[in-house]
Amino acid sequence: QVQLVESGGGAVQAGGSLRLSCAASGYTGRRFCMGWFRQAPGNEREAVAHIDSDGTTRYADSVKGRFTISQDNAKSTLYLQMDSLKPGDTGMYYCAARRWYGCVSLGSAYFDTWGQGTQVTVSS
Repeated sequence: QVQLVESGGGAVQAGGSLRLSCAASGYTGRRFCMGWFRQAPGNEREAVAHIDSDGTTRYADSVKGRFTISQDNAKSTLYLQMDSLKPGDTGMYYCAARRWYGCVSLGSAYFDTWGQGTQVTVSS
């Protein structure tokens, strides 16, 4: 059973930084795609960044140059380094995983495991 647990959310002023973590367990396959998503109140869930098992990364235009997705060497923890945060970055952040296949494009339809989320609040 694959499990994902997010942590690292909190409240920060605009221009600040946060580093989110997602601890993954239960999967030993070689191919996967992992991603970060966010959802603000009243909005649909938005793909933020994806990372493939081969290291390829993809970012939403709204976060390019400010956010960095990465994994540790054992690929047991997913990270999202968020710099130069804006109030528009506020929302619940989720990590997700797609087993057996690498990433295709930014989107949520092909992910099969989701974490419970961690709240990020950016004030002005």
